[in-house]
This record gives sequence, structure tokens and C-alpha cells, in this order.
Amino acid sequence: MSTAIEFRNLFFATRQGRLLLDGISLALEAGTTTAILGRSGSGKTTLLRTVNRMVEATGGDVLVSGKSVRDTDLIALRRGIGYVIQESGLFPHFTVERNVGLVLEAEGHSRAERVQRSHALLETVGLDPTTFSSRYPHQLSGGQRQRVGVARALAAEPKVLLMDEPFGALDPLTRAEMQEMMRDLMARMQKTVVLVTHDLDEALYLADRIVLLSSGKVIADLAPEAFMQSTMPEVQAYLHAFRRGVGNAAHGRSA
Repeated sequence: MSTAIEFRNLFFATRQGRLLLDGISLALEAGTTTAILGRSGSGKTTLLRTVNRMVEATGGDVLVSGKSVRDTDLIALRRGIGYVIQESGLFPHFTVERNVGLVLEAEGHSRAERVQRSHALLETVGLDPTTFSSRYPHQLSGGQRQRVGVARALAAEPKVLLMDEPFGALDPLTRAEMQEMMRDLMARMQKTVVLVTHDLDEALYLADRIVLLSSGKVIADLAPEAFMQSTMPEVQAYLHAFRRGVGNAAHGRSA
């Protein structure tokens, strides 16, 4: 399997000298999903944003499909990479249909092409275009807005999809529905996905591999099964934080 994204000895330091990424080297295979875990401030979102150059690395390099992002036209780079963020980032004064087709509009596609693609993508993410295409973001629920955000990220058929805590603001049931939708989409579309999340369950459900960051460094890079069985102290601490509720519930039942 070919490498879709490669981080080569990547560094990023703020102007104040704070080191957020500290020599990260990773190669992500095409068509796979990688979950980036870590506590707040570990460098997860910073690492994600180096791929589409929303953050410019101060050392090392990022390659997409074998080419340095520094040697790629910035507009072309970003249009070729899907980007999904928390709260979807939709334009409030545009309809759902136009929000989904914005990249295609920027690329000069005809209105007929944009409408056809937008409606097809709305169906793909579980929204009936006859019902939702003419609505505005404020007329949607949080889960519906996030579905539109996913559709927009897929509009230009990118090979790479970056997702930064995309479901973090949703209630548990809606979040589970979105995760099921994404798992189905990823299985069918074979995108290379980088998913930043705090949620271990989400990472285990969606990812082919899990990367744990701490203080800008890679602590673990493991398949989900190996992550769950790891004896590394940092991994054990992360697992323990998510198992506390299960332990308390079990203790309560046995009391």
C-alpha cells in the first residue's frame, strides 16, 4: 500500500519559543484512517493543520502523495484536501446546497454540476436533498449541520480528509450516529483520513491505527488491538482515564 501522508522529522515552535511538535516522523498509508489522541496541548490539532498548511512547520517536512506541501500551490493543496471541524464551519448566509458546492463553485463548475454533486452528497450523508438543500444552517440540528460539513469536505473528491474533533460538540446519541455514518463512508470511499479526537471509543471504532501524542512527540503508534493491550505507561494512563466509569459501574452492581 502506498504512503499518502508522511511527516518527516517535523517541528513546530511558536514565536515565543514553545515547542508544539518535536521531531514527529510518521507515514500514513493510503486509504487508511489514523486517529490522533492526546491530552489538550499535546500537539494533535497542530499536527493535523500542517497537512493543509494552516500551520507552517518550522522544521522538517510534510509530504502528500510524495510531494512536499511547501512545493504545492496553497490554494490547490487546500482544495484537494477535505477538512471537517467541530461545529461544521458552515456559512450562515448560504443555503445547504451552496455550502456543499462552494469548492466546486470556486473551481468554476457550472451551476448544474454543482447542484447535481451537492444533492448526491447530501444523500450520501443521509440528508434528503429535496428537504434540506434550500435550508440554511440555523434551520438544522447540530448533527445535520455536521453531516453538511462532511458533504462539503467531500465535494471535490479529495483523496485526503482531515477531521478535527468533528463530533465533539454533539450529544452522545447523535455522535454515535455520525460515527456509524463515517465508518460506512470510509469503507466505501477509501479516503486517507486523519482524525483528531479526545475520545478513545471513537478512535477504536473508526481508526486503523492510533497515534498517541504527548508534549509534541509520538508516544505510541499502534493498531487498535495493540493499543488496548499495550503496557506502555502513557498508554495505560490514557486507557485508565476511559475505564474509570466502567469500573465504578461494575463495583456498584457487585455491592
